[in-house]
Amino acid sequence: MASSFSHFYKRDTEERRQIVADWAGLSAAQRTELTARAEQGDAKDLIENYLTAFQLPEGVAVNFKVNDHDYVVPMVTEEPSVVAAASNGAKTIADAGGIHAEVKSRLLMGQIVLSDVKVFASIDDWVALHTDELLDAARKAHPTIVSRGGGPRSLRTRDLGEGYVSIDLYADVKAAMGANMLNTMLEAMAEVIQTKLHHTTLFSILSNTADQSLATATCSIPVGLLDTADQSGADVADRIAAASRVAQLDPYRAVTHNKGIMNGVDAVVIAMGNDWRAIEAAAHAFAVVDGQYRGLSTWEVQDGQLVGELTLPLPVGTVGGATKVLPVVKINQQIAEIKQPEDLMNLIAAVGLAQNFAAVRALVTDGIQKGHMKMQLRSLALSAGATGNELRPMVAYLKTLNDPTAAAAETKLKELRTQIKDDNDAKH
Repeated sequence: MASSFSHFYKRDTEERRQIVADWAGLSAAQRTELTARAEQGDAKDLIENYLTAFQLPEGVAVNFKVNDHDYVVPMVTEEPSVVAAASNGAKTIADAGGIHAEVKSRLLMGQIVLSDVKVFASIDDWVALHTDELLDAARKAHPTIVSRGGGPRSLRTRDLGEGYVSIDLYADVKAAMGANMLNTMLEAMAEVIQTKLHHTTLFSILSNTADQSLATATCSIPVGLLDTADQSGADVADRIAAASRVAQLDPYRAVTHNKGIMNGVDAVVIAMGNDWRAIEAAAHAFAVVDGQYRGLSTWEVQDGQLVGELTLPLPVGTVGGATKVLPVVKINQQIAEIKQPEDLMNLIAAVGLAQNFAAVRALVTDGIQKGHMKMQLRSLALSAGATGNELRPMVAYLKTLNDPTAAAAETKLKELRTQIKDDNDAKH
């Protein structure tokens, strides 16, 4: 490997593909596939050792009414049932008046960590006396954001124990995701601390906790809208509330409950060119804020209404990073009518709530597999090679099987194509 991959990052894209293809023994068809997907926008400039573009499908969720405005929501995901579930959940909620969403706060926090601190109070007192100087250093490190009304807002110190102390900076990064911006401010402050306090810093970096960048989505659904052929709406509402309560009591259920929420959240975050890993990390940290991992959403029955609420840390941005480099992000922002980060935060929280509602309703009524399997059968038909007009009859056939398999799909597809060919021959 040493010789083949020496100075790999200096090679152009075609050379890198050739080296990797030779290394992995890729076929001519596989090499062609990598090349065909490679030149998609400016993706090649986003990462090092670029090879090709990895395609994920993008769809749109519909039926969303958020703060009395109708939305079409771009979502990027490979899981078949996510977009359908979000649209389905949103429709029921829209029939009840829609989702109300609001941004409670939007600040990022970063930390400068000191080690080998003997007396915490001495650091705490020094920071209190030099707060203005430290904040001024942060402002000077990024004057552009200050000119736009953002910048550093406040400081605090925390005793982490075992001689470690964190000096935390809160900042308003305006429309950006803000990681690089905040890190620049922190490093400028660290220089002041090392020069004036004569104490070496261990590191300076943002925190992805984002517990001061929160959006809350709520809805209220009359139980009558939840009637099914087999269950009354009141019974369905009670079962949804009970399932929600279990997610507050049992971490094992809470993890799956929250995964369902993040199915929708991640899909929107990716479509909007934001860091879905940061959002995942923040969300799961928020789920354990009181010491036990819990469901991020709650559902309760109140006066004949099923009331849902979801609060999420959402340090998203609408400018910079991939939002600028990937052309489709701007298109997606226009589709969803995103003008500022708060719009995006509200919409993501609303999608998370609708996604969760759809999932829990399915779980306590028909069972989660009914909706999942319908979409999975489509994926099975596609994996067998079905295209266009072949999909509908293929899915209809697979529904009749107790145990639909890839082999069965491939066999049926061959039969279907033979039948279509015979029919066409007969016509001529």
